[in-house]
Amino acid sequence: MKRIVNLTGELATVLAGICLGWTLALTGAAASAQSPTGTQPSSAQTTNSGTPSPTSSGGKVLFSRRINDDGQTVTTGEGAALSASQNAAALPTAATDAERRSVAYTAFDLDVHLRPAQHYLAVRALVTVRNSGAVPLLHLPLQLSSSLAWQQIRIDGRDAVFTQSVVNSDTDHTGQLNEATVTLAQPLAPGAQLQVDVTYAGRIEQSARRLLAIGTPENVAESSDWDRIASGFTGLRGFGNVVWYPVTSVPAILGDGARVFDEIGRHKLGLSGAHLQVALTLETTAAEAAAGQTPTVALVDGQPIALAVTQSTDATIPSLAIGRLESTTLGFESPSIFVAARTAHQLPETTLWGLPTSEGNVEAWSEAASAVLPFLRGWLGQTPHAQLTILELPESVDIPFETGAMLATPVRAASAEVLDSVLAHALTHAWVMSRRAWLSEGVAHFMGTLWMEKQRGREEALAMLGDARNALALAEPASPGEGDGQPLLTAISPVYYRTKAAYVLWMLRSLVTDETLSAALRAYDPNADTTPQYFEHLLEDAGQQRNLQWFFNDWVYHDRGLPDFALENVFTTPTALSGSYLVAVSLSNNGYAGAEVPVQVISDLASVTQRIVVAGRAKATVRILLQGQPTEVRVNDGTIPETGASIHSKQLTTVPGPLK
Repeated sequence: MKRIVNLTGELATVLAGICLGWTLALTGAAASAQSPTGTQPSSAQTTNSGTPSPTSSGGKVLFSRRINDDGQTVTTGEGAALSASQNAAALPTAATDAERRSVAYTAFDLDVHLRPAQHYLAVRALVTVRNSGAVPLLHLPLQLSSSLAWQQIRIDGRDAVFTQSVVNSDTDHTGQLNEATVTLAQPLAPGAQLQVDVTYAGRIEQSARRLLAIGTPENVAESSDWDRIASGFTGLRGFGNVVWYPVTSVPAILGDGARVFDEIGRHKLGLSGAHLQVALTLETTAAEAAAGQTPTVALVDGQPIALAVTQSTDATIPSLAIGRLESTTLGFESPSIFVAARTAHQLPETTLWGLPTSEGNVEAWSEAASAVLPFLRGWLGQTPHAQLTILELPESVDIPFETGAMLATPVRAASAEVLDSVLAHALTHAWVMSRRAWLSEGVAHFMGTLWMEKQRGREEALAMLGDARNALALAEPASPGEGDGQPLLTAISPVYYRTKAAYVLWMLRSLVTDETLSAALRAYDPNADTTPQYFEHLLEDAGQQRNLQWFFNDWVYHDRGLPDFALENVFTTPTALSGSYLVAVSLSNNGYAGAEVPVQVISDLASVTQRIVVAGRAKATVRILLQGQPTEVRVNDGTIPETGASIHSKQLTTVPGPLK
């Protein structure tokens, strides 16, 4: 129950804010999860061709593999080296979750061919996998969307023995994955790597099957699951939406707590640091060209790539658009591909690719970018590391999605306040391009709250921050070692790498000052961020050489839960100075995470705030000199998330001595 509430709260926060990534408000409907081992067999075919081709090509099949009615794999053709009995002995019935968890991907070299008019994709992929487990890997499970079919898998230049089966998993919009389980000729030792050469193909059309299965209204489901290959627009967001590249994951079903979202997070974390390069070829028919659907923009992994278009003079031969993403290093993200026919509009530090129907809204988006840029430059520096790319989605109700310095969204008319907030978040990604989710997404969320503070005051900003505090408190373990806490360095859930990270940055403002935090963010270099302590040392070097290790130990390197402050005693004593009082405030922290908490003492004449570090499971006392009779003490101002309320207040009597 705790995890379901956490999931719902986090989704509500995302939908109420800037709706980034695919989001779905679960309405309590449950899906019946079928066992992954209870798979449905499907045919598997391989050829010795070096490029993928549809099975209807009419070519000679040199080597094929299928599953007969008895569930046995049958190999035929010139390349069939194993007998039927050898196949029966060698082939596994299904991969195990332990095997799936042991497979890590370190490199992708993808040759991608798209035929939008037919919704068709064909890929040849060289992927490098590593055994991240503790025991030798006997079988290699590889997964794709259930709408795609494996055509060939080769290892060391030889066709690999494999089976195909369908597993139920809502990490793909169809609700199922096509899993090929390869029997390795030699077990893959722990830590060892292996390059696998695969080809696969199939049609990717819009599908909301997984959401409809749990009772989501059709219009909501379609606005969430808009991935497709189609004329004029192709959007493939990757694992968690449509699995268009090889993955290995543990099947997860919506309605089973937060398992799907956790599996998406684990996938992104596992890919962080992997290398990706993509060669993209897209065919455009004469009919598409006549309808104005020739692609004008392509983005791979959120990065724009140039398209070289070769126009065909023969109406029966398609025109080609070819582009390439040179080798890049993945961050906390699922590799994505977007190709569309759109018109470019230049905005400040932004290129917006829009549809003709939204041209009347472009000026308002441009004004919003202009409004927030001075604020962002003041915090993050004069020049971003990249231009923001905004790509308009096909329907005005589609849920926005972001990856890196790219935002896919409807370009709707909205108030200046709403557009400013969207652009403050999105443009931050053009400055802070970290492979660490807690910095990439956390800083963007943090800057959104700072913009709110600038426009509407501190209380509104803290209210915006606090909207997700209950979800964070529910997600956090009651004590270290209990529950599924997540250190920010390896966090996989948005409630951690977005909400908790933003709180951490707010606390750092008070610990090191705005100027020091700004200097560290300006100096941040993702290529130099190779150790866990990198950002801590940036802050220490940028400011007054304050040792921040205690803070990072409790809030970033480990997950010690949240503090739980209590205002235990207040003592007030008149001083020799006329009309002044010395107020001693005793605090306890029943949580396991320490924090520097603000303590405010108020009188009719003045208000004084001091900060004091209260370690986890400890007590501390702060003494404050105040002009005037003290009337109230407040502990915490909402900037430190606690297991319960984040503001504590006590009204004081006029009697000297302990006030309880």
